[in-house]
Amino acid sequence: MKKVLSEIKNHVLTGISYMIPLVIAGAVIMAISRVGGSLYGLTDIWDAKYAESANGLIRLLHSIDGFGGTALGLMFPVISAFIAYSIVDKLGIVPGLVGGMLVKDINAGFLGAIAAGLIAGYICLWIRNHVKLPQSMASIVPVFLIPVLGTLSTVLIINYIIGVPFAALNIGLENWLNSLSGGNQIIMAAVVGAMVGFDLGGPVNKAAVTTAMALLTSQVYAPNTAAQVAIIIPPIGLGLATVFAKKKYNTELREAGKSAIIMGLVGVSEGAIPFAVESPLKVIPSTVIGSAIGSAMAVGLGAVNQAPISGFYGWFTVEKWPIYVLSIATGALFVAISSVLLRKNDQGIDLNPIEEEEYTFDEAEWES
Repeated sequence: MKKVLSEIKNHVLTGISYMIPLVIAGAVIMAISRVGGSLYGLTDIWDAKYAESANGLIRLLHSIDGFGGTALGLMFPVISAFIAYSIVDKLGIVPGLVGGMLVKDINAGFLGAIAAGLIAGYICLWIRNHVKLPQSMASIVPVFLIPVLGTLSTVLIINYIIGVPFAALNIGLENWLNSLSGGNQIIMAAVVGAMVGFDLGGPVNKAAVTTAMALLTSQVYAPNTAAQVAIIIPPIGLGLATVFAKKKYNTELREAGKSAIIMGLVGVSEGAIPFAVESPLKVIPSTVIGSAIGSAMAVGLGAVNQAPISGFYGWFTVEKWPIYVLSIATGALFVAISSVLLRKNDQGIDLNPIEEEEYTFDEAEWES
């Protein structure tokens, strides 16, 4: 059972890894359009009325927003297709794509897309392993039988068995998140931030980030705001710690600290991993609490990030961006200061042995 669950997790993470570049591409394209629209005082450049604007640049910006939306709309088909691909190679792509499109159409959400990918992949795997035809007809299995039967079986299961409960779950989640206000929304943001700061790019981090990004398609922005703030707090905070207390860190970690700051600024939380590996019991509590503080502060004070972009190049597209940046700085400073305080001075010894000067044994000196 443990092996099966591990395999399923790996398939899901494969799908997520293929989905993330697509989501980022779509979101950045949309952000470019909306920043351009803001220069004209337009906060709704996506509105269809701008397709007929007399200003050619406004029409272009409206079209660009639509192009980004098209890319973002492929999120569910892509994750479903590549989960199936992870299970049964290219045989699963067509059933996975179609299943993901159906999930999108019936609003079954991110969990529905994951389920569609797993269903498509395992159905195609079963057909490949159990349907045996004469040698003369074997070639029709991959080009006809699996695409047709795999796709048909997948969409029937999604539409008539799992679609309704997953759609209800997705709508319920959206309604619950939209209903949150005040302290409840702050608690939600803190939980998302803590999850992102826990394993720094691992399964818990990815679960929080990808769920938050998926909710963007439903115009639910608070979880994404919390997640994108939390992504960059640990690497920036731990990098700053090596600046604040150089003597407490060895040469390797000081160099890792420089890289961590840069990685944090461009939105790569894995920059904090060397510190977490070297001293997990002291680093991880700091990153969890610091990320939770920054996320809760950003959401609680009204910052809204509508794009799955955590790097500095997206900060100024955020509604109330000064609060957003201040929240990042607050969380990062907490991580930096708490890490320094928890770290002992004797941890500053280099891990690499220092080359000793050559010493010539002097017998006369020894005898004296």
